[in-house]
Amino acid sequence: MKTQIKIPAVGESINEATISQWMKKNGEKVKRDDVLLVLETDKASVEVVAESDGVLSTKAKEGETVAIGAVVGEIDSEAPAKSAPAPAAKPSAPPPPIAKPPVAKPAAPVAEGPSLPAAAFTSSGPAVRRIVDEQHLDVSGVTGTGKDGRLTKGDLLGLAPKSIPPPPPMPATKPQQGAGLQSRVTREPMTKLRQTIAKRLVEAQHTAAILTTFNEIDMSAVMAVRAKYKDRFKERYGISLGFMGFFVKASIEALRAFPRVNAMIDGNDVLFNNFFNIGIAVGTEKGLIVPVVRDADRLSIAQIELSIKHYAEKARAGKIALEDLADGTFTISNGGVYGSLLSTPILNPPQSAILGLHKIEERPVAVQGKIEIRPMMYVALSYDHRIIDGAESVSFLVKVKEGIEDPARLLIEV
Repeated sequence: MKTQIKIPAVGESINEATISQWMKKNGEKVKRDDVLLVLETDKASVEVVAESDGVLSTKAKEGETVAIGAVVGEIDSEAPAKSAPAPAAKPSAPPPPIAKPPVAKPAAPVAEGPSLPAAAFTSSGPAVRRIVDEQHLDVSGVTGTGKDGRLTKGDLLGLAPKSIPPPPPMPATKPQQGAGLQSRVTREPMTKLRQTIAKRLVEAQHTAAILTTFNEIDMSAVMAVRAKYKDRFKERYGISLGFMGFFVKASIEALRAFPRVNAMIDGNDVLFNNFFNIGIAVGTEKGLIVPVVRDADRLSIAQIELSIKHYAEKARAGKIALEDLADGTFTISNGGVYGSLLSTPILNPPQSAILGLHKIEERPVAVQGKIEIRPMMYVALSYDHRIIDGAESVSFLVKVKEGIEDPARLLIEV
């Protein structure tokens, strides 16, 4: 009995997918629920599993783009697995020896410098020696009329330049067919995910009035809380206490105070989201994706940290699901983990704002009239100026700053 392998429906508005990798080979025996192949769509990677035991027969290649519902292989429950191919037979006779190319004899060396007595030439004036060198004059057989046989400028009149061998040919920069040279340019097709990232970023730039405002945050207080409780936190929850949980909480309080930052445009209307689904940008080998921590306002800092870790592991393993990326209302991107000191993040459509975090760096700051060294972080809010005014964006960042610099605010929600 043969069972067809069809490309499953992987989400609304997705009509095709790319076969990223066959996990099983053609002719290989597979078991039910084995992962056969990995599909890459414009939103996420999806695994396709075997529906029965049998021998796999593939009908599409890796890298091929196929329509939803297309048959890309089949499993035959009655066919024997293909045996490994026999090694190629050795040739009965050794191949004829390859003739060595003739070795070109080196050209006779060209004399460097004049052939007149060395003492006479080297004792000549610097102006004379420079003229001979620059014009490559042949002074062989010339008798100097200067003192002790030295050359004068008059002795150089009418002399012809000596023959100079042409420079060796430069190596070809373009690979020639059959020459076996490596190309200096490598062409690689963009993945579906990368194409979608590029398209969405360009659309965000073209369809929204993006503006960015900045502030800086003294991280001393939240770092002190983290240092005090990090061991007990890890012992209880099994994960490290990071900063993202605090920033999610601080952002939610700011979103409550300035609801337009949590809203989005729909035609001529503004949709106010009365819930807080916070997207956390995660970098993967295939590109940046934004899994969503849903109803983050109902979660503790520990639950937020656990959710972020869960989604980050799924994303980097290529197992993120489409529903993990949907329905975000606000995004936080942490470029500081890569060492970024300052940046202007791009909106994640259809959202209207994104918060960019950056590297924590010790800097001198004025504290109550004194200069102190404090761990400071620049933060940036990029926003759609069509619905968010400058005063709202600045006040939003100030609210985030207040929450991080005084973590007790996050507990009593003020």
